[in-house]
Amino acid sequence: MSNDEEIKKNIVDLLYWDSRVDASNVKVEVEKGEVTLRGTVPTYTASEAALFDSWKPKGVVRVDNKIMVNSYDQKKPPSDSEIKNRIENMLSWNQSINNLDVTVSVASGTVFLDGYVDAYWKKLRAEQLASDVLGVLTVKNKLMIVPTKSVVDEAIAKDIKLAMQKTDGIDPSAIDIRVKDGKVTLSGNVKGARAYHAALECVVNTFGVVDMDNNLSIK
Repeated sequence: MSNDEEIKKNIVDLLYWDSRVDASNVKVEVEKGEVTLRGTVPTYTASEAALFDSWKPKGVVRVDNKIMVNSYDQKKPPSDSEIKNRIENMLSWNQSINNLDVTVSVASGTVFLDGYVDAYWKKLRAEQLASDVLGVLTVKNKLMIVPTKSVVDEAIAKDIKLAMQKTDGIDPSAIDIRVKDGKVTLSGNVKGARAYHAALECVVNTFGVVDMDNNLSIK
């Protein structure tokens, strides 16, 4: 069995194992460690779960998630107004997000998040909360990050590098970190999917980061 075939088998097994994913209509393609997911699933959460599972096998270097959410698989999909109300309630119940600064709109199952939050991880958290709502087909996250205090780019880069140095499995010397006006650009190589995601976590959770351009490769 070639490495690509082994990766494909492992991903397929994981997708069928994961109770969050209905993998009956999902097709997995692998070429030189690059994974492409195609097909349909009934919820946005299932699509995100499939993406996460596909990173788990050893040898995966990239995952392109082209899975579509098919709302017709849902027995009684909620209306756009119901989806909007549920997302607004979830944001209001979440202590880390000031829902007064976030505007939610929904059109044919597509959710639009507008407004601002004060940290990059909160932008991602708002998207995660929205994606968990039944009936959501996709999320367009237009939230702006406005930190509560200014942070110079050099301090942001220093904090990211320090976090990477303290994280097992990451070699900071193999990663180039550039910051301009709060936007972080990562390039270089990491060893394995775990180190890849850990490096991204170091950026996402650093105060002052407003955006990220990820050019990391897995070797």
